Amino acid sequence: MHATLTIGNAVLMLSDGCHPDHPGFRSFSLSLTLNDRAEAERVFQALSAGGSVSMPLTQTFWSPCFGMLEDRFG
Repeated sequence: MHATLTIGNAVLMLSDGCHPDHPGFRSFSLSLTLNDRAEAERVFQALSAGGSVSMPLTQTFWSPCFGMLEDRFG
């Protein structure tokens, strides 16, 4: 199941696909697109608090600011 939500200037994409390292359904994936780097950094910090960062925010060939994390809820 996939969904895309637009909230103000932010785009939120969701997926309930399973992670290959975790058998069965454990959680869902979320992609949040923001138009402002400072806001992206603020949100990334807030979501990663108490969790783990698998890719710090950095520039990629597809995005000027991209990162990956698992929040404190897994």
